[in-house]
Amino acid sequence: MNRLFSILFLSLLSYITYGQEFKCNVNINKPKLQNTDPKVFDNLKVTIENFMNSQKWTDDVFDNDERININISLTISGENGSNGFKSELSIQATRPVYGSNYETPILSHLDKQFTFSYEQFQPIQYTKNQYIDNLTSMLSFYAYFILGLDYDSFAPYGGDLYFQTAQEIYNTLPKALQDDDGWAQKIGLKNRFWMLESTLNPKCRNFRQAMYDYHRQGLDLMSTNAEVGRKNIAKAMDLVDQTYQSYPQAMIIQMFANSKGNEIVEIFKESTPQQKAQIFATMNKIDAPNANKYRDLSL
Repeated sequence: MNRLFSILFLSLLSYITYGQEFKCNVNINKPKLQNTDPKVFDNLKVTIENFMNSQKWTDDVFDNDERININISLTISGENGSNGFKSELSIQATRPVYGSNYETPILSHLDKQFTFSYEQFQPIQYTKNQYIDNLTSMLSFYAYFILGLDYDSFAPYGGDLYFQTAQEIYNTLPKALQDDDGWAQKIGLKNRFWMLESTLNPKCRNFRQAMYDYHRQGLDLMSTNAEVGRKNIAKAMDLVDQTYQSYPQAMIIQMFANSKGNEIVEIFKESTPQQKAQIFATMNKIDAPNANKYRDLSL
């Protein structure tokens, strides 16, 4: 009995010490469907949360207050047969800011082509370099993509390993899935392929450097020196602008604007007229459809 207790205690201690990377919450919007018992989606919610939160995605140790918060909202829009579903996935991820209670968004994205198959009580299990099913591949892709964004924010190009793993997930997909709109390389699509392509494209190296400057040299300093932190964020925005000029169609730039637009307004609304003018000019270019959001910076 004592030995058993010791084993259980050590197992628990190991779990606590090597905490997982994510705090993921899932919400599933499920209209009345013709063929599917709503309880299937209750089970799917728990299964996705367990998968995202229990999987060990990196070799690093994350303290509880270092975990990346992820909110997933899955809206089921239709059925394909008895266990196939069409849906949209809204996914947001935030990382803690040093010296504060603030969480900064690193991803805010709507995936309109999230189609998958699922049967009640079916487990989700990721195995490196092995295709299992589309649901596993999509969730694992987003997990590693988010880790890439997070690690880039702590070290220059620190997310390389995780973006490369996301690329490996794409490479294991069956040809039919690589031609599916959610993954396809067709020009004009805004999907998972182009998310990753634009992130790894050499034309976006400046953008990835900007993510380190913006977060680690900017936001993480603002609790102790707001002026220096803001100046470093302004320098990071110069790199974002340079990236846009060299690759204006880069999906990652559009995703940056979606995630950071409101935050940028708050950071610079009390800054100098010169900084406001710089940031307004950049955001007015990269996020033109939402130019009104930045009008306070143009005054």
